[in-house]
Amino acid sequence: MAGRIEDYAIVGDMQSAALISRDGSVDWLCLPRFDSAACFAALLGTEEHGSWRIAPAGDGTPSRRYAGETLILETDWETPDGAVRVIDFMPPREEDDQPVLIRIVEGLRGTVTMDLTLRVRFGYGAVVPWVYRVDGGVRAIAGPDSVCLQTPVPLTGRDMSHQVSFQVSAGDRVPFVLTYQPSHKSQPVRTDAGDCLEETRKFWQDWVSKCTYHGVYRDAVVRSLITLKALTYQPTGGIVAAATTSLPEDIGGVRNWDYRYCWLRDATITLEALLRTGYTDEALAWRQWLSRAIAGDAADVQIMYGVGGERRLDEWEADWLPGYEGSAPVRIGNAAAGQLQLDVYGEVIDALQLSCKSGLHDDRHTWSLKRSLLSFLEEHWAEPDDGLWEVRGPRRHFVHSKVMAWVAFDRGAAYAERTMGEPELASRWRGIRDQIHREVCEKGYNQDRGAFTQYYGATELDASVLLIPDVGFLPADDPRVAATVSALQRDLMSDGFMRRYELPPGGTSAVDGLAGSEGAFLACSFWLANALDLAGRDDEAAAAFDRLLALRNDVGLLSEEYDPRYGRLVGNMPQAFSHVPLIQTALNLSNHAEEHRRGTDERRIVPG
Repeated sequence: MAGRIEDYAIVGDMQSAALISRDGSVDWLCLPRFDSAACFAALLGTEEHGSWRIAPAGDGTPSRRYAGETLILETDWETPDGAVRVIDFMPPREEDDQPVLIRIVEGLRGTVTMDLTLRVRFGYGAVVPWVYRVDGGVRAIAGPDSVCLQTPVPLTGRDMSHQVSFQVSAGDRVPFVLTYQPSHKSQPVRTDAGDCLEETRKFWQDWVSKCTYHGVYRDAVVRSLITLKALTYQPTGGIVAAATTSLPEDIGGVRNWDYRYCWLRDATITLEALLRTGYTDEALAWRQWLSRAIAGDAADVQIMYGVGGERRLDEWEADWLPGYEGSAPVRIGNAAAGQLQLDVYGEVIDALQLSCKSGLHDDRHTWSLKRSLLSFLEEHWAEPDDGLWEVRGPRRHFVHSKVMAWVAFDRGAAYAERTMGEPELASRWRGIRDQIHREVCEKGYNQDRGAFTQYYGATELDASVLLIPDVGFLPADDPRVAATVSALQRDLMSDGFMRRYELPPGGTSAVDGLAGSEGAFLACSFWLANALDLAGRDDEAAAAFDRLLALRNDVGLLSEEYDPRYGRLVGNMPQAFSHVPLIQTALNLSNHAEEHRRGTDERRIVPG
């Protein structure tokens, strides 16, 4: 049985990632890419769907951490007979390198008997491979896929798995090197696990040394930056939302989605997080991925793409997998890629504007791209859409979508006039911007509820309107913004955390078309902390942020949501859309605390 979602740590090589449970089992690994089929899928089923466990044979108590500011996981096991350490990591690789997962068992004290069980199941747990011995290990092959486990310890085939018990004494190091390659390739060359460990350690130490943030929240920010780097597909610069699919938003329910793709909604906040912490190269790679992905007809812009910019993300169900704690269906692919979400045009324009202001490469192509996007938006901003949350109910005039359309024309007009010298075009776009502003204030604000609502004419609340002051649509001290924040705190908070929007207590939601409930959405709770900070409510903002930091698991990771009903993290893990706003909020709180200390406190306002 899979562990709790918060029991998992991640190791990765910037092209894929493994999730390893507290009890030493690799329960999720897709190779060779994030969105490839899993060869270990016990996370969404049972150990028979693929897993690789290394742990003491008898009683043992684990404690774990990352080795300093790296992505090298160290798990120490205390047993009656001694102590051992299991070191897990994936060496960073170039595009043509084969992925490698390395596990080293190191004796610390006494002599400990360890058990290893390897069950390789290709095709998301559906395909049992042919496994045979090779020099220094075993190789598993099925169809186009193969993995080879190299180790000095001889394994024995038993019960559709390979197993071994071995002893480790103080000072011993026993390596296990799992390499993926296409099945038509010959056996991989032997890899020196010790050399790879030192090279991987140096890579992460060198990368972290570039971080320019040294504030009070440095540990949380650095761990989030490392996680963001781990979710980056190095060959293209694309950043996946999470390393997993179908970890449920509602345990036992149907709200299970594939997040191993790149969302445009994250564009601006991701760029901002990277640029503000000194990672210009990563910001440029993300911006270049973005430009390539959306190149072409503006009418064809999608809300998400594959890591290589792929557009077809067909959704299907792996019906042989029972799902995490019975949360079915397990979905592969994401049908929301075909939705109309007008807010992404604002996100993209804002990201391109930010990259220009920050000195990243800008050219005539970028300007042509902006004009094309805004020309499309001129014709379509007044239409209903599917909204930020990818609802599978009817299209509506979502307030957040209109606000982000305002952002697109606001930023576009400023760029047209100040950078491109086209005042007439700027004037036209400002006219549309002002029209949207008037309409949102008239139709999106509910006087009876005292808040901006989810969509025009609605009474339901939606946490996405917390971004109104952040993007500069209205200032944080506007009475309507202040009233909205108060209403959201009163009616959308659960145990101190913010839910995305209101759901009926039972049955199917008329808005998102789905049954069941969900936890508090962590990004929304970070938005609340930012909104409080912008409003000068410093103590409340810091308290909200501290509550969020307390939800991180023992190695500093966050999933998509937190369910206060069970006191558990839920949703896909680890989630970029949680770690990126963590970085943004930490930087904002730190900056304003320093400004207040110096007597120069000015809340961050995005210029129009």
